Amino acid sequence: MILPIYLYGSNCLRRKNEPVSRDFHELKQLVSDMYETMYHAEGCGIAAPQVGLALRLFVVDANDLADDYVEAKGFKKVFVNPEILEISGEPWLYREGCLSIPEFREDIVRKSIVKIKYFDEDFNEYTEIYGGIIARIIQHEYDHLESVLFPDLLSQLKKKMVKKKLDRIKTGKVRPHYASKFD
Repeated sequence: MILPIYLYGSNCLRRKNEPVSRDFHELKQLVSDMYETMYHAEGCGIAAPQVGLALRLFVVDANDLADDYVEAKGFKKVFVNPEILEISGEPWLYREGCLSIPEFREDIVRKSIVKIKYFDEDFNEYTEIYGGIIARIIQHEYDHLESVLFPDLLSQLKKKMVKKKLDRIKTGKVRPHYASKFD
């Protein structure tokens, strides 16, 4: 089922997100719905807060980026209750976008390597290290679980410069081609 994606300005994007419990019976269906929602919106990752749920969960499918980034080929994972253990590597500038912030992209600097501990949808635990575009996607989606949106990472000057663009999203003047809403 395609879920509506909450847009910039929605309270659910800024609230505290709780761990997913092992007895959350709808987890596999939620993961399936999140993938379907992400594909419909033409994204490569989506976090539970973006679909209105205060849960520490995100999904990633980077296959569409495989032509430009070899590490993206075949990369599809579910991250339940993730914890970033370390961010390292060289700083890397990349023009990021977000399904919750339609028609808005900005250059964001992130480091190129991430070490993360997480569970899959069957609650198997992993600790893994990722680099390149995968590290960037993971950091972006993890930020959602921490109530951080990528415009928060801009300089104060840049935030002032893009305020009108973001306000257009907040006030509903920008509507994406996919199901969306505000809370």
